[in-house]
Amino acid sequence: MSEKSNSTVTRTTRTHTCGELGINHLNLSVNLCGWVSKRRDHGGLIFIDLRDRYGLTQIVFDPATSSINEGFATAERLRSEYVVWVKGTVRSRPQGMENANLVTGKIEVLCSDVVILSEAKTPPFPIEDDVDVAEQLRLEYRYLDLRRPYLQKNLITRHKMLQIVRQHLDENQFIEVETPILYKSTPEGARDFIVPSRLNPGTFYALPQSPQTLKQLLMISGMDRYFQIARCFRDEDLRADRQPEFSQIDIETSFMDEEALFPILETMIQKLWKQLLNVDIPRPFPKMAYSEAMNRFGSDKPDVRFGLELQDISSIFATSTFQVFSNALAPNARGIKGSIRAIVVHELAEKFSRKDLDDLTKHVAGYGAKGLLWIKIQPDGEMQSPAAKFFTPEEKANLNAALKLKPGSLVMIVADKNKVVYDSLGALRLELGAKLGLIPKPEEKKFSFLWVVNFPLLEFDDKEGRYFACHHPFTSPRPEFFEDFIQGKNMDAIEASAYDMVLNGVEVGGGSLRIYRSDVQSAMFKLLGITPEEAKHKFGFFLEALQYGTPPHGGLAFGVDRLAALICGVGPIRDVMAFPKTQKGHDLMASTPSEVTKEQLQELSVMVVKPQKATS
Repeated sequence: MSEKSNSTVTRTTRTHTCGELGINHLNLSVNLCGWVSKRRDHGGLIFIDLRDRYGLTQIVFDPATSSINEGFATAERLRSEYVVWVKGTVRSRPQGMENANLVTGKIEVLCSDVVILSEAKTPPFPIEDDVDVAEQLRLEYRYLDLRRPYLQKNLITRHKMLQIVRQHLDENQFIEVETPILYKSTPEGARDFIVPSRLNPGTFYALPQSPQTLKQLLMISGMDRYFQIARCFRDEDLRADRQPEFSQIDIETSFMDEEALFPILETMIQKLWKQLLNVDIPRPFPKMAYSEAMNRFGSDKPDVRFGLELQDISSIFATSTFQVFSNALAPNARGIKGSIRAIVVHELAEKFSRKDLDDLTKHVAGYGAKGLLWIKIQPDGEMQSPAAKFFTPEEKANLNAALKLKPGSLVMIVADKNKVVYDSLGALRLELGAKLGLIPKPEEKKFSFLWVVNFPLLEFDDKEGRYFACHHPFTSPRPEFFEDFIQGKNMDAIEASAYDMVLNGVEVGGGSLRIYRSDVQSAMFKLLGITPEEAKHKFGFFLEALQYGTPPHGGLAFGVDRLAALICGVGPIRDVMAFPKTQKGHDLMASTPSEVTKEQLQELSVMVVKPQKATS
């Protein structure tokens, strides 16, 4: 902040912040404003730590030098979180009293005048970073929680991140365009939040889950390169990394495939990590096919910083009479087989007790696994396992050779449909990685970016007996699959022009090339069971637009909250959001969602039907 003459400021303005004064300001008369962080009485002296979002400055009240009748008496009244204006002179702290942890730790301000601008009740919790307070209480008093330096630093980092993003995209000829918040309900994988229209009774807007069709229309309009820091809304069950409303860096381009788009996005990530963390990220980022990611890691967002990769042992037990294995490998009605896969931990078998293995079995059960078969290799090389008696000598020998087993090895096996095997072993891998200390901690700053590509376009649902889109219905098949897709052939083999950027096991951004041919889009709607009438009702404007010269186009969206959390090294995304909601979608501070008046409902032509209470 620029220095000002004290004669030009009032007793409610500041000349400096609480985080900028140092030795070069000695003997300078300054005005500071902020919150009282701490107050300490030392005999005849009173010290306060004055805090604003820039830092802390120690203020000294000395009756021998300050205004005794007013300033010192006021200082005696100060309490935590009072807002004050202070006038004083910068001086060095006494030798041995410096605070190396503060930017202002070598100086203090000797107060000559002080004004209490606002008093404060005792806060419900201390305004400190390292304090154990229930999350519910912090969310209820979020405005106080946001005074903590930890959260303020996160929000500042988030702000800087978005400025770097905007500058980078501007330098690459992208233009920022805002799209409507009140829009049309379209199927994008989650429930819409709907908004009744007062002027058109009985009709509703929907809050956008993403600006998907709108950004595609911008490509059709010729805007060529678009971006937006878009606000999005999804009415879905929440987790630590999800909120009902969130922000994304939304990007769309024309006449660019993945090979042209990826370098622009990778360079943006490089700038973010260099400018915010002083970490050099090498590029190009490696690419990994979806099938490889699933086979090796059981996840389409693999954390490749540690091993414990999945091993396919299906061929070893292809003729097994063990029912668990034979059932898994038996083809279903569509001729698709499951698999038998394993994770091996070497030299640590004895560290896993029977209770540990039971806990891991419960863990994979949450992902659909009917059980977790384990094998410990004894010091004499023998297999200890409840299922060992079902293995033939040949199967044991082949398993030993394939997994390179040795005394102390622990093998964990799941046999089932591929989805269950991948989901359960992928989760088990992460659980073991955490348990064994293999996953680097955030402070180690180990970042492994990669692109996951060549996703399947469709997924067959056995219960429904039909295909569903693995992505939104505007994702294009890879061009080499166009004709098969239109003709409805080899549907399980068709790959999407979809891609995700993954960092340390977290998807930070995902996107695809879009369908730009009306015949391909119509085929997609037909496959998904969307009738021509329904398609016209929901997407008529979009299908019409496709017939007026549509350029090949595609894009990607980064989750702002998730990206900021990774840069800040925090866990839940609420720690990088100013006013997050709970897992049930409640804002505890404002007590929302809340009821509205009967008059408001009548004006909107809306009637509320409350769910009936269950009777015993």
